[in-house]
Amino acid sequence: MQRVSSTISRTIASLPKARSPFLLKRPFFAATTQKSQQPEISGDFWKWGSVGFCRTSKFASGFTPLQPKPLDSIYHLGRGHIGASMKAKLYNLLEHRASECRYFVIPVWRGSGYTTMFVQVQMPHILFTGLEDYKARGTQAAPYFTVTFYKEFAETKDLVLIRGDVVFTSKLTDSEAEWLIETVQSFYLNDARYKLVERFNKETHNFEFKDVLQALNMPIL
Repeated sequence: MQRVSSTISRTIASLPKARSPFLLKRPFFAATTQKSQQPEISGDFWKWGSVGFCRTSKFASGFTPLQPKPLDSIYHLGRGHIGASMKAKLYNLLEHRASECRYFVIPVWRGSGYTTMFVQVQMPHILFTGLEDYKARGTQAAPYFTVTFYKEFAETKDLVLIRGDVVFTSKLTDSEAEWLIETVQSFYLNDARYKLVERFNKETHNFEFKDVLQALNMPIL
């Protein structure tokens, strides 16, 4: 436990300053809609290589620049790909809070212990990277799991579709990836849990990893 807390403290210290019912599961399918404008990706945001993306924009130094394809060109291909959805109002809250607090840490329980994921949020994208890998490689560390939100139906259907891609299936299972989507939303959308996210980003000296474990009903090892 002390080792994890120490790793998290060093990770927080190295981060750039951040600018000052949740999940409705539905099958993800190829939509037959008109193409909308592709979301822009900030130049300092990490990028990943996975199904459903094409090369164009600049990303982090450890990856080839990519830009998301439009919704109607994305397909659910099975293993390693997660489809879900959420209400537009909740997405708007998630987007607002993520603009204030871009980073967090989430433990994934495995047997008698857990592995910790370092979370980076820059909507409409979320990246999950093993904390130890991020500690060792920084921006060169490859994310284990990437999530993209699509707002094409937000106004007409009050629905935002979610696409998750497991980059390393040897490091993260589909069920763990699905749990991460649900859990990261709970921390950003639940007022009580969001206080932990705020503390992680804005009051680092007061952040305790054990509080995250307790919120998730995980034992403090």
